[in-house]
Amino acid sequence: MSPTPVHCDTDTVAAARYFQVTPAAVRQWLRRGHIEHRGYDTAGRALVDLHDIRAYLTRRETSQALAA
Repeated sequence: MSPTPVHCDTDTVAAARYFQVTPAAVRQWLRRGHIEHRGYDTAGRALVDLHDIRAYLTRRETSQALAA
């Protein structure tokens, strides 16, 4: 049996800093459905899971490598 994945929810600005992209890029990935929205924090900022972003970026890199 595989372990239950732990969610690492954070706001879009912190996620953008972590992955060295702009907050607008993270918001765009949300709008396009590449990553899931995990609710809002107490300040009303959108929350995302860092694991979702890592998975999306890995899929994107793989598809770009195959296309080249």
